[in-house]
Amino acid sequence: MTQEQDLTPKQIVAELDRYIVGQDDAKRSVAIALRNRWRRKKLGTDMQKEIIPKNILLIGPTGVGKTEIARRLAGLAGAPFIKVEATKYTEVGYVGRDVEQMIRDLVTNAIRMVQERESRRFEARAEEEANKRILQVFWPKKEAVKEAVTDPMGFLFGSGEETAKKEDREEAPEPGSEKRKKVLEQIVSHAWDEREIEVEVTEADRAVQGILTGSSTEELTNNFQEMLGNLVPKKKRKKKMTVAKAREIFKEEELGKFLDMDIIVEKAVQAAEESGIVFIDEFDKIAEKGRTSGPDVSREGVQRDILPIVEGATVNTKYGPVKTDHILFIAAGAFHVSKPSDLIPELQGRFPIRVELQSLTVDDFKRILTEPSQSLIKQYTALLSADGMELEFTADGIGTIAEYAHRVNSETENIGARRLHTILEKILEDIAFNAPDADEKHIVVNQAFVTDKLSEVVQNVDLSRYIL
Repeated sequence: MTQEQDLTPKQIVAELDRYIVGQDDAKRSVAIALRNRWRRKKLGTDMQKEIIPKNILLIGPTGVGKTEIARRLAGLAGAPFIKVEATKYTEVGYVGRDVEQMIRDLVTNAIRMVQERESRRFEARAEEEANKRILQVFWPKKEAVKEAVTDPMGFLFGSGEETAKKEDREEAPEPGSEKRKKVLEQIVSHAWDEREIEVEVTEADRAVQGILTGSSTEELTNNFQEMLGNLVPKKKRKKKMTVAKAREIFKEEELGKFLDMDIIVEKAVQAAEESGIVFIDEFDKIAEKGRTSGPDVSREGVQRDILPIVEGATVNTKYGPVKTDHILFIAAGAFHVSKPSDLIPELQGRFPIRVELQSLTVDDFKRILTEPSQSLIKQYTALLSADGMELEFTADGIGTIAEYAHRVNSETENIGARRLHTILEKILEDIAFNAPDADEKHIVVNQAFVTDKLSEVVQNVDLSRYIL
């Protein structure tokens, strides 16, 4: 069950505003696209089949929020999401990734999401069973006891061995004894997490994996690995570990008993088909450049291979056929050299919603530094607080960082908000290095501080190309 039915377009935009600064037009478009999915589900079956998603083409330079908008949208909808780069794919017949692989990857992500959701339903029961298995190692039931060791407190504890000392065998308590219950309470309360026990674990067969590393296609390799992995008996060996680690292993094994993979796969395929979002980045790189030097066969070929998937096709996966008719495709690219009109006409028609994202201004950079839920300044302040450092960013310091970021983007390559990461790393480099041993734990990052760290680098354009 996704969350999309609870969110109106205004609410979706408000949620996106928590993480992404500006780009209101793009937020409105994706919010409408998400709401339309909810609207479609309210219609009759016949009408549902006819209504297809209105795919979106986001146009704008790197670092302005294209990927983040799509990723956050998928998170809001609780929808399977995959990000791919168009340049990774090549026309059928050439060496490279098959475009259908993006749908297989989407289904794989959907299975992981459904499995995690289903696991949460049984998590408490699985942990309960795991704790019982740990108890069985520390204090086996009387009928299973062949060896037991008594600690100074009078509790039996874990050798895990299957043979018992004769003098302890008669004193082994009944399974329901008070002492046994106390041991279980200690395990459940995590009081014994650091104790060491010996448990039997299953080893992955590395030899099988190694045989297939040179296979020609991803899907074939994965299928062969899975097939051979099922044929080869699982190796088991005893291993010493903490109770905490053993609990995690036992819990995973117990969850496997509760989960029905057939049902998980069925739900995942349905979620991918009805709610999946595929984000195709670098879409401009596969567009023809005005046909001035003739068509680029490989690039146009990739477009023609993508076309049927976007139009609506059935892709064969190891989990069965998957229909792409109602998957939402969001394509993105800078389109500096090529234009959307350079795409083949059929593909242009499959991305009816075009949104141009704006380059970031100085004010945008200021907001990015401070406003988002987990803004960059909050992140760096939290990181350095681990060493006892207290960073104080003043308003003029933030303004100076924003101005330098905008200036460097203008004079060199425009990489959008990613420039802030580079500049902050440069500004805080000495502080981060000396933080564990620093005597002064309160640092004020003001205009003078930022200028001192950056002025020389920014003034030398050639140097800033390498450093910033």
